[in-house]
Amino acid sequence: MIKVGIIGGAGYTAGEMLRILLNHPEVDVHFVNSLSNAGNKLYSVHEGLFGETEMDFTDQLPLEQVDAIFICSGHGDSKKFLEANNVPERVKIIDLSQDFRDESNGFVYGLPEVNRERIKKANKLANPGCFATAIQLGILPLAAKGLIKNEIHTNGITGSTGAGVKPSSTSHFSWRNNNLSIYKAFTHQHLIEINRTIKQLQPDFTQELNFLPLRGDFARGIFVSSYTECDLSAEELTALYKEFYKDAAFTFVMDANLDLKQVVNTNKAIVHVEKHGNKVLAISAIDNLLKGASGQAVQNFNLMFGLDETCGLKLKSVAF
Repeated sequence: MIKVGIIGGAGYTAGEMLRILLNHPEVDVHFVNSLSNAGNKLYSVHEGLFGETEMDFTDQLPLEQVDAIFICSGHGDSKKFLEANNVPERVKIIDLSQDFRDESNGFVYGLPEVNRERIKKANKLANPGCFATAIQLGILPLAAKGLIKNEIHTNGITGSTGAGVKPSSTSHFSWRNNNLSIYKAFTHQHLIEINRTIKQLQPDFTQELNFLPLRGDFARGIFVSSYTECDLSAEELTALYKEFYKDAAFTFVMDANLDLKQVVNTNKAIVHVEKHGNKVLAISAIDNLLKGASGQAVQNFNLMFGLDETCGLKLKSVAF
């Protein structure tokens, strides 16, 4: 069994991580660190784990006893944690913050659909952002063929869990329910990593990616629509996308239009592409807590340890 530790164990991503790892056939969850909850049962915070485990949170960091750690702390805290603690070199690190998505400090950017072979050899892994994952999976097949020659226009809506577990004015139920709003128009932090990956596949890319993020009145999931100009026919585009994702473990190209409910509670990404005049429209959907966070982190963990990529991640959508 591969022994793992979780740092920052009280948030939504840590809760999803535990839901997966406690049932992962190759994993022993050795410790879950949370300074604010030390001594309490995991299910006192993650109520869905009641009946699944009697583990307690701990304020200890027995890093020498594990083979890997998942860092589920807030943005900026991962860098502080690694500066303050001596993680043994043999211990693999999977970080879910944005601190190392620029591949600094020896981290590899963990989008398996692009970097699978590098991930297999990585000792330190930077998990992609949720919006970044959904948007990239919708447009990267075009970049791989050098087809993005004009501006990209993207609209994406996310569930309230994307704002984290700490309550704020825009995640309060009475504000969010029956409501929609745009935030960080054209300036979302995930644009940095998206543009970096596009340039990795299409070095001559210089166009703008215009992104309008929306807060949705639902708990989980991301639904993205992106369009740009393209000369390929609808049939050629569908063939291109299916070829690009033919070996992907969790990304699927659907001929018909798709629904968000098809991916919620799964590690799947579903993509649909169609042609309208001279424009290509790519629609993509993921669960922001799974393929957009903890599920993709476990997918990367599986690759790093030579396991089947889908191990522990065969989850069915709720659908109803």
